[in-house]
This record gives sequence, C-alpha cells and structure tokens, in this order.
Amino acid sequence: MKRFASFATSIPFVLCAALAALAGPVMAQDAHVALFKNVTGTIKVQRNGAVMDATAGTTLLVSDRIVSGPGATGGVVFKDGTLLTVGPSTELQVRNYVFEPAEAKYAFALYLAKGSAIYSSGKIGKIAPEAVNVSTPTTMVGVRGTRFIIQAE
Repeated sequence: MKRFASFATSIPFVLCAALAALAGPVMAQDAHVALFKNVTGTIKVQRNGAVMDATAGTTLLVSDRIVSGPGATGGVVFKDGTLLTVGPSTELQVRNYVFEPAEAKYAFALYLAKGSAIYSSGKIGKIAPEAVNVSTPTTMVGVRGTRFIIQAE
C-alpha cells in the first residue's frame, strides 16, 4: 500500500514534467517572425547552418536567409501584417524584427543581397516608419511609403 501511495503522489510530478517537455517546442515556435503563405518553384531557407525547403506554412526567424531559385516566387507575411513577395533568383536575410506594440518597440530590417522583392507595409511601417529599413549591397532604403519594389543585381 505504501508503494501505491508513493507512486500516486509521483504522478502529478511526472505529468508536470511531461507537459513542460511538450511546452518547450511550442514556446520555441513562438519565436517566429513571419511565415510563407505561398511558394512556387524552389525556395530554400538557411537557418543556423541547416537548409530546408520553404513551403506554405514554413516559419521564418530573425537571421534566416531566403534563397529562391530561377522562376520561383514566395509570399511572406510578418506578424505585424507586413507582406513581402520574394522574386526569382533572390537572396535576402531577415536581419531584425521586433513587434511589441504594448511596449512601443518596433524594428524591421531586411538585407537584399540580390534579386527582387515587393514590400507592402504592415503595422510597423505605418506606426513607426523610421524603424523599417531594407538594405542592398549598394544602398539602404528608409521606408516612408507603404509599398515599393526593390531590386539588387
């Protein structure tokens, strides 16, 4: 009987440990800043030395690098509603992203190494346009409008 009592009292501990283990990956997924809504052709996401195929639903993190193949396009939606269309043969990196309206903290930075992209402002671009910048090897764009196309050769 004593063994059953100690086993019964350890069940809540084991359940809590199991739930905590399951919660870990869920919390890590909350770190994403954007996701692909659609992908045509081949687009790769490079993250921490690993390379994965982008598909609808693939999430993006700060420092991810997006590489699209010839003829490929992808639609990306950021948490604040910013839309980014990645063109063919494009390489770009999400350098910074902060969207914390409760604390008035905003940042959006992309680096377009080559190719083209269409940017359409979300909440960050409308609330804090000075917090948005897109740079290329030869220039940096400060966003003051709501939609533009950028190209880097």
